[in-house]
Formats: sequence, structure tokens, C-alpha cells
Amino acid sequence: MPECIHGLEVPLCDACYPKAVVEKPKVTRPSSPRSARVAGVNTTRKAINLSQQRVYHITHIDNLESILDAGAISAGVTPNVDLSTPLTRELRQTAEISPGESVADHVPFYLVPTASLWEDLRTGAADETRWSAQARASTASDFVFLVTTVAALGEGAVITDGDAAATLTRFASGDQLGRMLERLHDTDTAAGAEALAKGPVPFDAIQLVGVANDRVRDRVRGFTATKVAVYPPWFQPVEG
Repeated sequence: MPECIHGLEVPLCDACYPKAVVEKPKVTRPSSPRSARVAGVNTTRKAINLSQQRVYHITHIDNLESILDAGAISAGVTPNVDLSTPLTRELRQTAEISPGESVADHVPFYLVPTASLWEDLRTGAADETRWSAQARASTASDFVFLVTTVAALGEGAVITDGDAAATLTRFASGDQLGRMLERLHDTDTAAGAEALAKGPVPFDAIQLVGVANDRVRDRVRGFTATKVAVYPPWFQPVEG
């Protein structure tokens, strides 16, 4: 498939190929249970193909070389640039997906590149209880996106409908993965959701490394032969 100047497949790049905005006439219709959204949930279901549903692991570029040396993204390791505070790590360690199975035992991914926590991080990581001093000292261009699919996360993958360490968050696994993704599709709730991979995720499963600019792209290409794409919109604060 042809690629744009940013290294992305043509349909993916909103910068080079912006979607046309179509003005629609305003029509007042009675509410319908088939199309209503209740509490951020889209009740119009969309069938989800797990092999095409992308997920995004975001890390500091200074962590990338050690990930490549290990050949995988692993849970429970101490990275060169630790973005989390001890409190955040403790909360994820004590949050259980099932008895004896901790959130911290899983590698976290976001469901959308505009995830709420990424928005917090790229706009200054102001919450000192969640983000480390290293996180607060970083800029958005210091990070990279490691992109794969839900199917590539392997057996034991889990989808959440919110922060995995939060008390009221619900978890889905196995046959329920698709249903959870259907419920989250095209809703505001997806920005707070996570995909969790049990055990290491081989770097060979990463399909794309997304970076903010050409300088970072050239540096990353010195580490890996995996496709690297410059895509600035992923690194800019969400408007609105």
C-alpha cells in the first residue's frame, strides 16, 4: 500500500489526507434506543476484528534500546526512564484482575492514540502522585508509540473500560474481548481504557514505531528495522 511523506499508509494520515467535513442539516429526531449513548456507552455495536484493532504502548525513547536488547516489552522491569511514581506502581500491583493476578503483571497499551493518560503526560504530567519527576521533565517528542494489534497481545490479553488500577474498572478477557471493544468503540470511554498483555510482548509483534519528528525517526532507525513513521498529530495536545 502506498505511503505518505510521514511513512504512514495513505488512508491513515490525517495530516496529508484530511477527512472532508460535511455540513449536515440539523434535524430533530426522537431518541431511539438503537442509537442512543448512555453514560459514554455506544449502544450501536460495531463488529471488531482483533487482528486489525490497533493498540498503543507509549514509552520514553531512552527506554527503547533496552526493550530491543531484551527483544520484548516486559512487565515488572525497571526502565531507564521510569514515568510512574512508587504510588502508581503500588496501586497497579495491588489491583487484581483475578485472584493472584495483578494489573502490574501485564504490559499496558492504550486503545486510542488520544488516550487520557497520554494527554496528561504530553501536556506536562502535572499530577505528582501519578507521574515521576522524569516524566514531568520530558516533552512529548521524547516519547515513542509502539503499535500492534489486540490479537498480537496473545492469550491472556485483557481489555478494561477504564484505568486498570481504579476500583470500579471492569475487565474482559477471552471470548468477551470483542464484546468489550464493541461497547467501547467510538465512545469517550475508550480514551480511558487499556489493553493489557499477560507476559512479555515480543518486539517482533510491533508493526510500527510512531515518532514526533524526523530527528527522533533517524535515532530510532539506528535501533531497529521496524517501520518508523513521523506522525505529529499523535504528539500534539487534543483540542476541545
